[in-house]
Amino acid sequence: MSKFSFETIKQDEKTGARIGQFTTPHGVIETPVFMPVGTQATVKSLSPEELKENNSQIILSNTYHLYLRPGHEIVKKAGGLHKFMNWDRPILTDSGGFQVFSLSDLRKISDDGVEFRSHLNGAKHYITPEKDMEIQEALGADIIMAFDECTTYGTDRKGAERALERTMSWLDRCYKYHQNDDQALFPIIQGNFYKDLRIEATKRILPYVKHGVAIGGLSVGEPKHMMYEMLDAMQPYYPVHVPRYLMGVGSPDCILEGVERGIDMFDCVLPTRIARNGTAFTKTGKLVVRNGEYKEDFRPIEEGCTCYACQNYTRAYIRHLINAKEIFGARLISIHNIHFLTNLMEEIKQAIREDRFKEFKEEYLKNYKI
Repeated sequence: MSKFSFETIKQDEKTGARIGQFTTPHGVIETPVFMPVGTQATVKSLSPEELKENNSQIILSNTYHLYLRPGHEIVKKAGGLHKFMNWDRPILTDSGGFQVFSLSDLRKISDDGVEFRSHLNGAKHYITPEKDMEIQEALGADIIMAFDECTTYGTDRKGAERALERTMSWLDRCYKYHQNDDQALFPIIQGNFYKDLRIEATKRILPYVKHGVAIGGLSVGEPKHMMYEMLDAMQPYYPVHVPRYLMGVGSPDCILEGVERGIDMFDCVLPTRIARNGTAFTKTGKLVVRNGEYKEDFRPIEEGCTCYACQNYTRAYIRHLINAKEIFGARLISIHNIHFLTNLMEEIKQAIREDRFKEFKEEYLKNYKI
């Protein structure tokens, strides 16, 4: 019997938005869900306990970075990522493909795999689909991604077609190599910004869809309306019986637009990255706490927020910490931003339960300054 299952609990009457329960070996995930990113086996500056206090159901780690440091074999000896990082809830690892292909000056792609040089020390490495599966199996995440070629925004059609064919070939090799029933392998839909290629890819991955599907190659610098157009093109062809994961998306407006188009899972480094730069999410848009206008502002980051930061500290104090380069400032905004997104997901689910998601989304975006 499979250790993974997905059940749609509630489908919104007017949109593609839905609530689901995704069962994994380390717990049940209620979707839609936002997944904080723990690139190096830690969500920057936050403890697992703090993530749990803010209702994080699942976190993501990065295959490329963990392969280079400390090494997947060390993580395996530690008992896998769950034990290594003291996280007993589900974990997802990406394939590392996005990071490898970001090294445009440091890598060579062939149909067999990718040769690249480490951004840490210049050492040469070679990753094939089989090697990627070996690494992710050693890391031990519940959900893993097939190795894919992620093309940049602006890639011409010929390049996008070549990358799609390579991604499909690598997907087949990943599935033939992967035998671990404790891990759910998601294929990744590519196709750059060509609607017909996206639709073709969505259809072609269906024989490989057992537990879920990922959408890659979006949110890579394109105008947001183009991402929404690609999601619209793919939506009629998604499998219904599994969760759909939109990779690298985490701003409130994009989450709302994604949920409306049937997306169940989101991840992004955004909440902790902008926190380190002194920026917080609020229901009316981003608040740049480090700015001088908050020097004597003794209100919380957001009135009514129940997170630890807002319950105990003021904008003035957090601004002081950020400008003094004290790590506690980044920690406080990170706590707030993660809480903000997990709370947004709860509000979204409540709106879906009450068949008012479309109205909720429109009202939210009317007040949210992008």
